[in-house]
Amino acid sequence: MRVPPPPFVKRLTSPPVINIKSGATFFRRHPSSLPPPNQHAHLQPPKNDNPPLFKEISFQVPSHLSQSPQQNESSWVVVGPSRSGKTTFLQMLRGELHCSPISARTWPWLTQHNLTPQTAIKYVGFNGKGISEVTTSAYLSARYESLREDTDFSLKEYLLGQTQFNLGHIPGEHVISQHLFDKVVKDLSLVELLDTPVAFLSNGQSRRAAIAKALMAEPEVLLLDEPFVGLDPGASRALSVMLKTLAERASPRVVISCRPQDPLPGWIQRVVYLEGAGEVAIAGQLGIEGAEDAFVKEAGGGSQVEIITDADEGALGEPLVEMNGCKVRYGNKVALGNWDGGLHWTVRRGQRWGVFGPNGSGKTTIVALLCSDHPQTYSLPIKLFGRNRMPEPGSGERPLTFWDIQSRIGHSSPEIHKHMPRGLNVQQVLESAWADTFKGVPKLDEDAKQKVKATLRWFEKELNPRYSKDKEGPPDNVAWAQDYLFGGLSFSAQRVLLFLRAIINHPDIVVLDEAFSGMDEYVRDKCMLFLACGEEKAYAADRTVVEHPAPEKIKVKGLGEDQALICISHVKEEVPDCVKEWLCLPEPNMGLPARFGQLGKPLRTDEDTWMHTIWGLNRRN
Repeated sequence: MRVPPPPFVKRLTSPPVINIKSGATFFRRHPSSLPPPNQHAHLQPPKNDNPPLFKEISFQVPSHLSQSPQQNESSWVVVGPSRSGKTTFLQMLRGELHCSPISARTWPWLTQHNLTPQTAIKYVGFNGKGISEVTTSAYLSARYESLREDTDFSLKEYLLGQTQFNLGHIPGEHVISQHLFDKVVKDLSLVELLDTPVAFLSNGQSRRAAIAKALMAEPEVLLLDEPFVGLDPGASRALSVMLKTLAERASPRVVISCRPQDPLPGWIQRVVYLEGAGEVAIAGQLGIEGAEDAFVKEAGGGSQVEIITDADEGALGEPLVEMNGCKVRYGNKVALGNWDGGLHWTVRRGQRWGVFGPNGSGKTTIVALLCSDHPQTYSLPIKLFGRNRMPEPGSGERPLTFWDIQSRIGHSSPEIHKHMPRGLNVQQVLESAWADTFKGVPKLDEDAKQKVKATLRWFEKELNPRYSKDKEGPPDNVAWAQDYLFGGLSFSAQRVLLFLRAIINHPDIVVLDEAFSGMDEYVRDKCMLFLACGEEKAYAADRTVVEHPAPEKIKVKGLGEDQALICISHVKEEVPDCVKEWLCLPEPNMGLPARFGQLGKPLRTDEDTWMHTIWGLNRRN
C-alpha cells in the first residue's frame, strides 16, 4: 500500500502529475486520420468530422502540497452546461484524446515513478451503464429475482476484481490490502452491501461502488464525472467529506465535474469553466475561505415557473395504484416495508407525488412494483388500475397482463437508461413508447406520428448533435432523428430523450425516477415546462414564458387531470412544481415507518421543508 506524504510538504523539484503546455490542441482522432470502420457508418456524422475539442489550452495538476493550504491545487472542479465537454475534458487528462503537438501533454511525475496514466489516473463516469459491465442481466426484472446465476457477482467480488472464473494472481498485479479495503468500504457506507449482487444495487449504491472500485487501485489522480448526481443529501455530504480528506492529503488528487446549477463543495480549490466549442472560459481559483464540509450554493436557484394544473384544484380521481401493506423480502432481508403493517399507499388520477428516501430505501423497488417488473407484484396486496394482477378464482375477470400495465405507464429511470438499446436511432427510441418492447414494432396511428414529429421539432436543439438555428430545408424536417443513434448522443441528450419517451403517449401514470439528472439548468427547466404545458408554452430568449403563437397546431399537451405523476429525486430543483404530495421512505432496516406529507409551495423554493421536514437534516451539519 502506498503511504501518502505528510500534509503540506513542499517539494520544489517535484514535477507535475499532469502537464499540458500552453498551445495544446486536442482531437478525438489524429487530424490526418480517418475514423475506424463502423457497421452503422451510414447513421454517423461524415468521416471527416474531427473538429478540435479543446484549442490551445494549458492545464497542470501538481504532484506536491504547498506549505500554505490556500495555494494548494489538489482539488479541481470542471463546470459547464450540457455538451460543453466536461466528460471529454476528463478523458483528455487521462490521455484518451490526441494532443497536437504530441509533446504538449506529458505526465512527468508518473514517468519518473514508472507509472502509466491508465493505471495511475482513474476515471469514474456514470453514463447510464453504471457497474453493469460485471453483470449479465439483459432485462429489467432480473435484479429482483431470487435465483442467482454464477455470474451475479457480489459487491465484494467486484471491488476485489474477482469477476472472472479461474482466478489467479498475475505477477506485478496491484494487490488490495485488507486495511485499504476495510477503510474504503466503511468510508462509502458499503459494509452492509458486500454480499449483495451488484445487479441488485440501487443507482446511488452503484455510484458509491464505482468510486470505491477506483480508490482500491490507489490512484494518483481520481477523475469523477458528476459524482453527486443520484445521491441523497446525506450520502452526498458523506461523500463530500471523504473526498475532502483525499484532496487535503493529495492522495489522490481529485478532479470532479459539475453542472452550472450544482452546489460546489467548499473544499474545491480550483475551477475550470467550459463554454463549449472547445473554449475554456475560466481556469482559476475559487477563493472560498473557511468553507464547511457542506455545499455552499444558496437555495432557490433556477428559473422555473410554477405551473398549477387543473388537477390540483379538482376532486380526487379513481385509484390507479393501491398498496395495502406491501413488504418486499429477499430471504431474511426486507427491501421495502420493514415496519409494522408494511407500505400503505394510494395514488389517484390527478395526484402529483414526490417519492423520497435514502439510497437503498426501496424507491426503485416501488417503481418496479408499479411497472410490474418485480416478480413479487403477483403475490403482494397491490391493485393497479383497480384490478389485481391475479384475479380471484371464479371472479370471471381476466388477469391484468404485463403488457396492459406497460401500455398505461410512462417510465424514465436509470434502469431504463441502462437497458435501452444503444443501436436504436433517436426517432425509434421515441416511437418505442407505443411498442411492447424497446425493439418491438410500435403501433402508431396518425396522431402518434404527429406527436413524435412535433416533439422532435420542439427538442431538436437538445437532441440533434448537429443542430443549427440557421439550418437549411423546411422547419418541420426531422429526418435528422434517423441519423443519430441513442448510444452516440451525449448523456444529457439521452436523458432528455428518455424523459420524452415517458410522457409522449399520455399514459395514465408518469413515473420520473431521477429523470432530470444529468441535464443542465436550462434543459431541465425546458423539460419541466414541457411536462406541465406541452407545446402550449415555451421559454423566450429572456427566459420568460410565452404562449404558442398558433394554438390550433399544438400536437402535444402537458400533464392532464386524468393522469398521475410520481417523481423520484434527490435534488429539490428536479421536483416539478406541480408535486403536492410526498412520501419519504426510511433508512433501510431501521424499522421506522414511511412518512407522508403535503407541500404548500414548490420544493425548489422551500429549503426548510426539503432539508428538515423531508430529510431530517440541518442545512449545515
